[in-house]
Amino acid sequence: MTVRMRHTRAHTRNRRSHHALKATVVVSCPKCGEAILPHKMCLKCGFYKGREVIDTLAKLTKKERKIKEKEQEAQVKEKASKKSLDAKELSKK
Repeated sequence: MTVRMRHTRAHTRNRRSHHALKATVVVSCPKCGEAILPHKMCLKCGFYKGREVIDTLAKLTKKERKIKEKEQEAQVKEKASKKSLDAKELSKK
């Protein structure tokens, strides 16, 4: 009969040290601000690396297209308003 290998806590834990789950990395889309995976196209606006890859409005009906366009314009305006700070606003902080 062969001699069995040691089965200590340390050996077991060393083996299991690579079993931990890693958190997914999420970045925000520079155009619309939606949370996306890195190196992937934004499903909401269809942009990747600053250029439009897929026209997300092409397959929508006329009514849905208008609603989606308004949402995108509102997000762009909201994003632009967040960046600009006046001297008065800065002095309040």
